[in-house]
Amino acid sequence: MRFSEEQKLYLDGLGRGFAAARAAQATAEPASRDIHDTARNRFLAAGKTLVKEEEAKRARHGLDMWNIIAANAAKGEFPKGSDVFLYKFHGLFHVVPTQDSFMLRLRIPNGIFDAAKLSTVADLADDHGGGYAHVTTRANLQIREIGPRAPLDILQRLAEAGLTSRGAGADNIRNITGGPTAGIDAQEVYDTRPLGLALHHAILNHRELFGLPRKFNIAFDGGGAVSSLEDTNDVGFSAVRVAAGQNLPAGVYFRVAVGGITGHGDFAGDLGVAIRPEQCVPVALAMVRVFIDEGDRTDRKRARLKYVLDRIGHQAFLAAAEKLLPEPLPRLAMTVCEPRPPLQRHAHVGFHRQRQPGLVYCGVALPLGRMTTAQMRAIAAIADRYGSGTIRLTVWQNLIISDIAAADEAAVRAALAQIGLPAEASHLRAAFVACTGNTGCRFAASDTKRHAFDTLTYLENRVALDTPLNIHFTGCHNSCAQHYIGDIGLLGAKVASGADSEVEGYHVYLGGGYGERRELAREVWRDVPHEQLPKVLERLLHAYLMHRNSAAETFQEFTQRHSCDALRAFAGQALAEAA
Repeated sequence: MRFSEEQKLYLDGLGRGFAAARAAQATAEPASRDIHDTARNRFLAAGKTLVKEEEAKRARHGLDMWNIIAANAAKGEFPKGSDVFLYKFHGLFHVVPTQDSFMLRLRIPNGIFDAAKLSTVADLADDHGGGYAHVTTRANLQIREIGPRAPLDILQRLAEAGLTSRGAGADNIRNITGGPTAGIDAQEVYDTRPLGLALHHAILNHRELFGLPRKFNIAFDGGGAVSSLEDTNDVGFSAVRVAAGQNLPAGVYFRVAVGGITGHGDFAGDLGVAIRPEQCVPVALAMVRVFIDEGDRTDRKRARLKYVLDRIGHQAFLAAAEKLLPEPLPRLAMTVCEPRPPLQRHAHVGFHRQRQPGLVYCGVALPLGRMTTAQMRAIAAIADRYGSGTIRLTVWQNLIISDIAAADEAAVRAALAQIGLPAEASHLRAAFVACTGNTGCRFAASDTKRHAFDTLTYLENRVALDTPLNIHFTGCHNSCAQHYIGDIGLLGAKVASGADSEVEGYHVYLGGGYGERRELAREVWRDVPHEQLPKVLERLLHAYLMHRNSAAETFQEFTQRHSCDALRAFAGQALAEAA
C-alpha cells in the first residue's frame, strides 16, 4: 500500500504525538496511584467535609463498575444511589425525572470519525434508543431513550466498533476537541489531529486521570477557518507562528491558556508561554495533575479549575505544572507571535474549498444538532460514495463531510436534500445552538430545543439577515450551550404568570462573541416568557438592520454601541403588546 504525502505527514504527526504521550508518562505520571485520596485527606485533615460525589469515588473507582452494570442490565434495573453518578464514568446518564431512561454520550476525539462508526451509532440508536442522535457542543454524539437492559450490549458493541464512551461524563476529562477542518484547511497553522488523538489515548490509558475534582475540558486550535472555541476550555492550546529573531527558533508553537468557563464568567487566560507541538500532551497532563492536587473536593460549585486559578494565581499554577515537566516552559509575549488567521463565521456550513486541489468539504446544517438514524446512515453513504468516508462533527452542533471532488458538489447537495438536510443555511439557521432542555435534563428550566426550533421558524419567515449571527439557547446556569458567547444568548428561567403559576421563559443576553471577537454578553432582559421571545427578537433584529452604522457593522458591534436601556426600547413594544 502506498501512502500519499498527506497521509505520510499525518502518520508522522501521529507517531510524534504518541511519543509525546510516552514522554508524559515518564514525567507527569504520579509515583502513587492514590493521588486522589491524598488530595481528599488534606481536606479531611483540615476538618472539612467531602461532597457526596467524592465519597462515592473514594468508595469505588468509577471505572470499576462493569459487574454492577452487567447485573443491573440482567435484572432490567436502573442504577440507584451513588451508582447513578458512577455510571457516568462509562458515559451512561440516568436522566430521571425528565426521562426514565439512559442517555449515552460518546468520546470522539477531535470530533472526527469514519462513516462505518456513524452507521454503528445509528444501529445502536435504533436497537436501544429513540431512533435519533444529537451532536453536542463538544463535537460529540449522544443517544437518548435507552432502556435499563441495554447498557452492557451497547458498551460491548461500541468497543467492537472502535468507539468508546469511557470518561464521557462525571468528574473526568471530557471529549478532546479540535478544529473540525484540521488537515483540510488552507489557512491553518498546524494540523492538530495527531495531538488530539495522542491526548485522547493517554487519558484512556491512565487510570489516575479519572475521578478529578470536577469535569475538565481541553481543546486545540490549529488556526483554521472554523473555531474550536478553545478559549472557553479549562486548557486551550492555540497554534501560532513565531518569526526569526525572537528568543526561540522560528517555527510553529502553541500558546497555552487556562481557566475558561464562560458559564462562570471567564475566558481562558494566556499563560505567556510558547511550547513546541510535541510538548502539548505532557503539558496538558501536568496541568491536570495540578488540578487533581489543588481542586476543591468540598464544594461542587467551586470545584472547577477557574477557582484554583482564582485562589493561587496563574503563575503559581504554571510553576506547579513545570515541576512535573523536565524543563521550564519558554516564555514569549503574545505580541511577538504572528496574528492568528481570521475565523470565518459559519464556515462550518455549506461548500468550501479544501487545501487539497480539486476537493471541497460540505458543512451539513442539522436541525439543532438532531439526526434520525435514517439520516445518519444516508450521511455515512454519502461520505463513502463522494468523499473519503470521513465525518467531522463541530461545536456548532452540525457535521462536515470532507474530501469531496468539486465536480460532485451538485450530486452531494441533491443527496442531502433527499434526506431533508440542507447543504447551505441562512445566517440565522447556521449557528442556532440549543442544549437538551428540560425534556432530557433535570437542571433545565425550559424546553430549549422546542423553543429554539419555534423561534428559528418564526424569525426565518420574517427577518432577512445579511450577516452571520449566533443565537444560543441554554436551559440552566451550567450553560452547556454557552449563552454568554452568543450574539444573542438565552438562559432558561421560570417566569411568574399570575399569582400562583409559572411559565417557561428566558433571560436575554446580547453582544457575546468568541475568538478575536471574544466578549461575555450583557444581560438585557429578564423573565421573557417563551411565547413572547420570537416577537422580541424579531423587533430587535429589525432595529439592528435599520439603525446599524453600515452593512459592515456586526450585531455585536451594534449592541455594544447602545445602552441596555436603548436596546430594551427597540423591542419594548413587543413586550408591551403581549402584556
